[in-house]
Amino acid sequence: MWTIFSVILTRRWPQSSGSVRLKVSASAQTILPESPNSREWNAAEYHRVSAPQFQWGQRVLSALRLRGDESLLDAGCGTGKLTRILLENLPRGRVVGVDLSRNMALHARKNLEADFSGRARFVVADLVTLPFHNRFDGIFSTASFHWIRDHDALFRSLYEALRPKGWLHAQCGGGPNIDRLRQRVRALAQTSEFSNWLGKFQEPWFFSDAEGAAAHLRAAGFENVVTGLEEAAYSARGRREFEGYLKTFVLHRHIELLPTETVRRDFVEKLADAAALDDPPWTLDYTRLNLRASKPG
Repeated sequence: MWTIFSVILTRRWPQSSGSVRLKVSASAQTILPESPNSREWNAAEYHRVSAPQFQWGQRVLSALRLRGDESLLDAGCGTGKLTRILLENLPRGRVVGVDLSRNMALHARKNLEADFSGRARFVVADLVTLPFHNRFDGIFSTASFHWIRDHDALFRSLYEALRPKGWLHAQCGGGPNIDRLRQRVRALAQTSEFSNWLGKFQEPWFFSDAEGAAAHLRAAGFENVVTGLEEAAYSARGRREFEGYLKTFVLHRHIELLPTETVRRDFVEKLADAAALDDPPWTLDYTRLNLRASKPG
């Protein structure tokens, strides 16, 4: 566990007055659980089929107004697709990409570090216990915060990582996000075929509403808080894509609990059977929660 973490932190920023020092806290040594229900992702598959996440992220990025010399944190950087765009808009700046998944962080590092002359670094860390203090001018994040159930702890950690007057610009799942699929998953989990493994499994997400998110942000110390929900339904091009999307993005925490490939396949196929009858078919009713806030100066 510590070996992988230390490898990603081995390289340092060039020393300058604006450099970012990566302070490793004691909590950082325990952030990579080894339980069967792990925090890992299939990074290569995620990178291949993450078009909706990439499109949402591009829209969020388009609203940023950057000088070009900022030090930014990409919180939940994944495979680094959006990190690359951030770096392209920061010709004199730097980005630290953080992800809880080793696979994601290593994939991003492999793809980006050589292209940006030491301006990109990647760290395996939990967003709730970030090893940074007053280090970043801004924090960018998409499609990550809903995987963290404790938003009070999350926003305190992000607040601590920002410099005074630093900003948070993020989007995640919120409100009634994928409500139709969640209802089907809960019902299927209680059937005799799957209840031994999923009957008591707690959903791995927290989809906050806009008002609750604003309250959590203010409680952490943020000001100039703006939050809001927007619908963003996604329709796969067919059954195969829909099933692959469920396995890679939405339900991998459920699926990894199932005992055999046959049981996993049956679980996904039953959900696909139901989605085939929707209008339009193969559609996920996504709702995105937009978050804007800043740290007092």
